[in-house]
Amino acid sequence: MQVYEGLDIITNKVSAQEQSLCQHHMIGFVDPLVTNYTVVDFRNKATALIEDIFARDKIPIVVGGTNYYIESLLWKVLVNAKPWEMGTEKVIDKKVELEKEDGHALHKRLSQVDPEMAAKLHPHDKRKVARSLQVFEETGISHSEFLHRQHAEEGGGPLGGPLKFPNPCILWLHAEQTVLDERLDKRVDNMLAAGLLDELRDFHKRYNEKKVVENSQDYQHGIFQSIGFKEFHEYLITEGKCTPETRNQLLKEGIEALKQVTKRYARKQNRWIKNRFLSRPGPSVPPVYGLEASDVSKWEESVLEPALEIVRSLIQGHKPAATPVKMPSSETENKRSYHMCDLCDRIIIGDREWAAHMKSKSHLHQLKKRRRLDSDAITTIESQSISPDHDKELKEKGSLGQNDEELKSSV
Repeated sequence: MQVYEGLDIITNKVSAQEQSLCQHHMIGFVDPLVTNYTVVDFRNKATALIEDIFARDKIPIVVGGTNYYIESLLWKVLVNAKPWEMGTEKVIDKKVELEKEDGHALHKRLSQVDPEMAAKLHPHDKRKVARSLQVFEETGISHSEFLHRQHAEEGGGPLGGPLKFPNPCILWLHAEQTVLDERLDKRVDNMLAAGLLDELRDFHKRYNEKKVVENSQDYQHGIFQSIGFKEFHEYLITEGKCTPETRNQLLKEGIEALKQVTKRYARKQNRWIKNRFLSRPGPSVPPVYGLEASDVSKWEESVLEPALEIVRSLIQGHKPAATPVKMPSSETENKRSYHMCDLCDRIIIGDREWAAHMKSKSHLHQLKKRRRLDSDAITTIESQSISPDHDKELKEKGSLGQNDEELKSSV
């Protein structure tokens, strides 16, 4: 989100003073009204900058952030796409156009042209479904085939192609969860003190107010998907239209929502590091060095000095004294397996997600409900077989059958 102009506080951009200490790149250069800036655009611009830095005998440091974007700089994992040209002036993004369609319809189309990829994606994951369709419709080659070709390259692996640059390393600053949660809550409080609400009001009036009136606001693309903007949607659109009490309540709800989604995103980032970096299969995996950042009073000894020692050793061609973090990779777990729960009428992608669903409250509730219905049906059948009325009916049928036999014998 820091590539966009505006919302400097909500996207936590480095200050001008911090930027003066070291040259920074890829900050605040995309117009906020641009909604189709993709990870491919980011990769192409950032890769050119990295190559230029290397050419000047400098070392580029990629700081983040969104790990998916960092991954695009480490490995050859993306497929190039191109915008559609309409006439001589209008250029549209095929993926954005596809995302406007129904998710299930898109998934059905994908299953016809790329059944392998369709089996790995949930119909509700419209972005990824649209991306795979985009690849096929623009190249004539299925997305899964492109990925197979990447994996088959020298140095490739199950999650992508070979490394883009030699000898990279990852420095992972991590903290205890309770400490991290408190730190993130305080970060939100500091953002509010720095003028977050004024920044949001100004940005809303300049770029989003008209879209809200036209009911065309989009919190799924571009800078508008930034954490902290959509959480204050109700607060922003009700200015001057409700009581002060209601406004204060909406403000409290927005702040609480921002804190919750920020902590949730931090957990997601940690899971990504563990699943995509630490547990990544294949030969081309950079070492990941963990740096304990729970106690900021020990920053020099716990973070800065170990990081400098690791980098110096790698530059000199030596093995760092620090040991990289390792996690055993689960060979049996399939993160893209397809499961259908008939009981809940849900599609589940991934072995871990399937196991979690089978233990979830919603599934267990449906299972209990089904068992109760089955039990009631059995009880009804059993009660019918032993009820007096049923016995009487059987006796009457028996006597009728006996009278029929007597009539037949008399004839």
